[in-house]
Amino acid sequence: MKITLCPNCNSDHYIKSGIVNKRQRYKCKSCNYFFSVNKIGKKIDDYYVNKALQLYLEGLTYREIERILGISHVSIMNWVKKYNIKRPFNSNYHPTYKIFNATELSKYFQDTKNLSGAGVVITELGDKFMLIKWERFRE
Repeated sequence: MKITLCPNCNSDHYIKSGIVNKRQRYKCKSCNYFFSVNKIGKKIDDYYVNKALQLYLEGLTYREIERILGISHVSIMNWVKKYNIKRPFNSNYHPTYKIFNATELSKYFQDTKNLSGAGVVITELGDKFMLIKWERFRE
């Protein structure tokens, strides 16, 4: 099974020719060109990219998102920069979050004092739910 074509002549006739920097090196039999196949990086599913950006817009920090989704805070920062995401600024509210299963979430909403004086957003995280709540800073 051939991995790629020669980048110099597009031939598929090549042989292995050692390892350089932990990557397989090849030699084209048609033009004697040496090349290495580019390393294939780990791609994160678009679901997690969207969820990370959503949580960022909801006011969570990069490190909080990292702990919740298990994705590097550096990746999240890069996505925010790549997609030019701007978080709305409002210093009167402070977001807090909790992770619940379905039963815990329904019990949370049964107590009306949990909802007074706050805004709430619920987002799905696999088999759990994240509740993000904004409360006014109390002075």
